[in-house]
Amino acid sequence: MADITLKGNAIHTNGDLPGEGATVPGFELVRQDLSTASLDTYAGKKKILNIFPSIDTAVCALSVKSFHGKASSLQDVVVLNISADLPFAQKRFCGSEGVDNAETLSTFRSDFAEQYGVKILDGPLAGLCARAVLVLDSANKVLHSQLVPEIAQEPDYAAALAVVS
Repeated sequence: MADITLKGNAIHTNGDLPGEGATVPGFELVRQDLSTASLDTYAGKKKILNIFPSIDTAVCALSVKSFHGKASSLQDVVVLNISADLPFAQKRFCGSEGVDNAETLSTFRSDFAEQYGVKILDGPLAGLCARAVLVLDSANKVLHSQLVPEIAQEPDYAAALAVVS
């Protein structure tokens, strides 16, 4: 269990985010078109997993747009924006924010949050994903791991991007 905060109030996750050097478990998440994407869908690419509570909050939206802008020119790198939002909300957000080709994935119908140790257990966001970033190499080994200690804080974009640049 990890301790984080939401606007200074203590909350907890169900486990620990995979650390550097670990190989992450596979997953199946739901795309905007309701098809399923697995970790194998992105085989051969480095992956930035931008994990957050909801795309409809300011910091979460900013993280999607920031990673999209900063990583879109990198070769063989894909940013996977992962939240519990329904695929319909993710699609609406991307269309209205002009990030149509951002890869958003929903934890709807999956145990991703539990497997990756990011399920929030208590507080007003219980059941959603904590804010975290994992950077994986092409073999799904963790190059960078950050569980953001304060949900209302942005992730460390520079540290994540440094390991894939």
